[in-house]
Order: sequence, then C-alpha cells, then structure tokens
Amino acid sequence: MAASAPYQVVARRYRPQRFDELVGQEHVARGLSGAIESGRIGHAYLFTGARGVGKTSAARIYAKALECERGPAAEPCNACDTCAAISAGQDVDVVEIDAASNRGVDEIRQLRQNVAVRPARGRFKVYIIDEVHMLTREAFNALLKTLEEPPPHVKFVLCTTEPEKLPITILSRCQRFDFVTVDAPAIARRLEQIVEAEGGTASPEALSLIARRAAGSMRDSQSLLEQLLGSSTGAIDVDAVHAVIGTGREEKVGRLVQAIAARDPGAAITAFDATLAGGADPGGVLEQVIAAFRDALLASVGCGPDARAGEGPGLGVDLAAIGRSLGTETVLAMLQIVDQTLARMRTSGHAAILAEMAIVRLAKLEDLDNLAALVHGIVPAPGAPAPSRVEAAPREKKMTDMTPPAAAPVADAAVETAAPPGVAPAGATRVAAPEPPPPALPPDPRAAWLQACETVGGLAADFAAAATEVRWNDGVLEVMIPAAATTAATFLRRPEAAAGIARALSDAAGQPLRHTIVVSQAAPAEGLPGPAAERPRPVPSQAALLRDVMDHPLVTQARTLFDAAVRKVEPARPADPVPTGAAATAAPPAAATAVAEEESDG
Repeated sequence: MAASAPYQVVARRYRPQRFDELVGQEHVARGLSGAIESGRIGHAYLFTGARGVGKTSAARIYAKALECERGPAAEPCNACDTCAAISAGQDVDVVEIDAASNRGVDEIRQLRQNVAVRPARGRFKVYIIDEVHMLTREAFNALLKTLEEPPPHVKFVLCTTEPEKLPITILSRCQRFDFVTVDAPAIARRLEQIVEAEGGTASPEALSLIARRAAGSMRDSQSLLEQLLGSSTGAIDVDAVHAVIGTGREEKVGRLVQAIAARDPGAAITAFDATLAGGADPGGVLEQVIAAFRDALLASVGCGPDARAGEGPGLGVDLAAIGRSLGTETVLAMLQIVDQTLARMRTSGHAAILAEMAIVRLAKLEDLDNLAALVHGIVPAPGAPAPSRVEAAPREKKMTDMTPPAAAPVADAAVETAAPPGVAPAGATRVAAPEPPPPALPPDPRAAWLQACETVGGLAADFAAAATEVRWNDGVLEVMIPAAATTAATFLRRPEAAAGIARALSDAAGQPLRHTIVVSQAAPAEGLPGPAAERPRPVPSQAALLRDVMDHPLVTQARTLFDAAVRKVEPARPADPVPTGAAATAAPPAAATAVAEEESDG
C-alpha cells in the first residue's frame, strides 16, 4: 500500500502559481510580466507590503517565468520540470534565504562567493531574500557591491514588511514594487473558490466576516478558513466564525453601539455582558466596536457607502445616522478611546474591566462638536475682522502704589441683558473704554529691591544689602554693587538668583520688571595711594585662613551640600579690575579659596 502524500495546509496548496492568480496585486503582475516581455529584466527587485499579501509567491512566479524551459515568458508554463522544481522549492538555481535566521555578515560573504558560480541548469541564479530588513548593518554593507553590480546570470529579489528599516543605499539599488492589502470582497471571492474546491459549504456572510477579520491578508484569511473547515461538521455559518475568532454576534454588538450612541451607560454595559455571554472575547468585541465607529466616522464626513466596510447591515443599526448625529469630533474621540484601551488590554490581566471602563467613557462622552463650534465662535478665523471689545472685571493686583486710579469714562450705551461670558448680546452696541494706564513703578526702588531679595531668601537676602545705590533707569532697576563686593555681584547674577528676584519684583509691582547688576569702580581719593601703591599685606597663616573660611556662608553651604571637608585654604590673589555695566562678567571673589574634597571611604 502506497504511503499517502503528506498533508499541505490550504495557504500552501492554493498559493498562486501564475501572475494572473495574484489577487489584488495586478499592478505588480503587469510590471514584472512587462519587464520580461520587453527584455528589460532588472538585476535587483524589492517587494514590500504587509504580511500575507503575496510577496514571496510573486518572487517564486518571477523566478519560474525566468527559468521556464519555454521562457523567459510573461507567464510560467507550470508544466516543465524546472517550474515544478521551483514550485516545490527544490531547484538549485533558485535560492530562498530567510534573513531573520541568516542575518550576519558571514552568511552574506558566503552568498558573495556562491554568486560567482554559474547556474547548474537554468539561465539565471535567483536569490530570494525574505525579511531582508533583519540583516545587520555589516551584512548590508557586505551586500552593497554585489547588489549593485552582480554577474549577468544573477537576479536578486528582496522581500520585506518594513522597508523603512532598509538603508537608503540598498533602496537605491533596487526596483521597488509595493504590494497593497487585499480588499475584503476580493478575499471573500477567493475563499469561496477554495471552499468549493475543498468540497465544503459556507454562507456568504461567514466568508465576508472572515475576509474582514483578515484585515487585508490573504494568508491569514486562508489559515482561518482552514481552521473552520477542520472544526465544522456542516456548513460554515456566522456563529462558527464568531466562536473561532472570539467576536460577538453582530446583532448584540449593534445593540451595544446603539446604547453608546444613546448615551446610556447602563444599557451599554448590559449589552456588553450579553455579548460576552456567547463566548466572545472583550478585545474582539472592542475590535467590532471600533470597526462600527469607523464606518460612522466616514459617514460623518460625507463618504458614501462604497468607502465604508459595510458593518451596518449585520449590526442592525444605521451607522451613517449615528455618525451624523454624534458628529465628527465626537466619533474621533470615541475611536481614540477604544484604540488606547485595546493597546492597554494587550499588557493587562484585567481585559474585561478595561473594556467596561472604555464603554462607560464612550457612553458618557460629551458632545464635542458643540464645544468645537463654540471655540470657533470665540476665536476669530485668520483674516476675519476683530470682534467688538468685551470688557471683563479687572483681576486683583498687588500694588505698592495705593493711589486710586482715575475714574473711567462711562460709555453712552443702552443697558444690556445678561449674556454668556465672552459672548456679546445680539443687537447691543458696545463702546470700548480706553486702555488703563500702565501701573506705576514702585516709588522707592531700594525698598522694592530689598523686599524682592527677602522674598527669594537664602544668600540673596544676605547679599542684597551690599548695594550702594538702587535707581530706575528707563524702567530697568539698576543695582550698584561696589567692586569690593564681587562675591555678592557674582551670586546675584546667577541665572537662578536673577530669575527669582525678577519674579519677585514683577509680582510685587503687578507688571513685568527687569533689573541689572552694575559693579562700580570707586576712584581713589586725591593724594591717597591707589591699589597699585598699597603696601603688600602679610600672608596669614593656614590656621587663620581656616578659621576665617569655616564661617563663610558659601563654604558652609558647600560642605553641607556635597558632604565635603576643607582640606586646604589658599590666600586670596589680587583681584583684576572688574568691568562695569550690565553685561560685565563677574571677577573671582577676592577672598580665600577653600579647596574641598568629598568625604568618602576612598
């Protein structure tokens, strides 16, 4: 008794064997067939597209068309020994490489060595590299020269689902064909042919549901169909499909969508529980909900029935009417809620609770289209005339000058009725009151300076008293610091200290204020020796320097902040002249420099 042939899955037994059998990829078939007929056969092709749309199948058909004993021809004969060997994956001249498991530079070096060997029996050696984006950078670099100038007898076909991961140097060396996802009606027609060839029966509604669930992948739809053919004892109906893919019956999902559109959270949860009672998966139900609201979205923006997936008849609800009643903005927000929930459910152990939370949020979502219309009514469009001025009650301000402002003139206008905030009543004439004068500057600049530094606190409050003069100069508070107090000037010029003082000044005055630190140089009195003529001071001892520096606030703060100890104190060097002006750079402090080290075990 002869051994029975091994079983082949549906996706392999019904794989396309000719260009005209590629479902949904007619543009690719025309391009490859035309290139062979015209003799313009490229040396490298790149096939890109989603999973299961026919990239590898098209590569095998292209190899058969080149190697066919009756070719090269626009269509392989599928009758000669060469075509049969290529279809079975046994031809030595057609090499299929899985780049996911052969992704290193060593494998590509081996390929480069084999490229030089002429074909065993055919015209060409065809290398089909699947999932080529998985190659390493070094492997891509090793392939570049061979891919650009291969021997005349070598053809490359690269297949990938993620072309954006390929180096541009690879993309520029290939002719690219983009495979599109297959539409649901075309998948359903192909599934009907397979069911008939297998001797089974399936309802059109079940095949349509399988095609929509496959999301454009022909291989996924065939794998699902094979699962149903093996598990169903009779005809394949909609209930059998729902049981396998974990979705709910469409009429129950329709009641769920209707309850969400009616803004009834209780009814929505009840409909959701009824859908799960039939064995559906929470994620599968939300997938049906998002598909339904996708049709509602397209209807809300004016798309016709041809653009929609046709979920409405099976659900028993008018999705177009729901989309028009909810509005585009609301449906968009609903889709975002469901999409985010599905992403969270993939990594959570509480999928049902997350789904219920999403359903309650959908049912309680406010009408966002009215909100958008209100915002557009308040904010004028670009180029539109500015609306009449609407006066608002002034907010309370902290003013140092308590002089009462002058009374504003009363507009000669009729008494208006109450209106929503920010919206002028119809028919009312408003006379805009003149702009109030800017708040006056604090009359005592030194008091304002000291108060601002006291608000900041810390060393800023200590160094504020070093200012010899504080005055207003064109709205800028100028603070004069003597040259001997360069430590104070350096600290007050720090970005964090300057920002805090400016904020305190602005809050106290009720308006934005700026300040600047100016280091002044005191000229020596007439007849007295200047700094250059001063006698050299004696160098203090290390113990005296250590005593003086230990009480310095900066050293104390550094020791506390870095948990450090003073190791050495160097005497102060003569200070260089400090330039004046707001943009002057701070000179090093004319004080002893303490060298500290962090306390550690090392």
